[in-house]
Amino acid sequence: MKAGPGGRKAYDDINITPMLDLAYVLLVIFILMATASVQGIKVELPKASSSVSLAQPKTIALTVNNQGQIFMDAFPVTISDLETRLRNAKAQNPEVPIVLKGDATAQYGKITEVLDLCRRLDLNKVGLVTGKQTAG
Repeated sequence: MKAGPGGRKAYDDINITPMLDLAYVLLVIFILMATASVQGIKVELPKASSSVSLAQPKTIALTVNNQGQIFMDAFPVTISDLETRLRNAKAQNPEVPIVLKGDATAQYGKITEVLDLCRRLDLNKVGLVTGKQTAG
């Protein structure tokens, strides 16, 4: 290579290593952020000595948070909206499984209202979600 003006050498090729390093870092960040986002509403579950997972592919997740708000598959609903949606789900699958997550500090009346609605609609596959009890 010949030295250019000022004694500097001319570059024949482009070094793409820093660009690839940046692309790999962005890819790792994207993968971590995509797997970290979990659908659902964050609630503090009550503890039980044994808990069994009732989750199935077509399971409807009902959640009552500590403010008494009701969610169906992470979308806020009123009790009348919930009744309409559950009727539609039962029309498609009469044996649709439902899991109910209630915050440990939630209003007991709201959870009972949701359970009563499921009973009135003759939805029998209803399970309550609890966390595992910690020893100590």
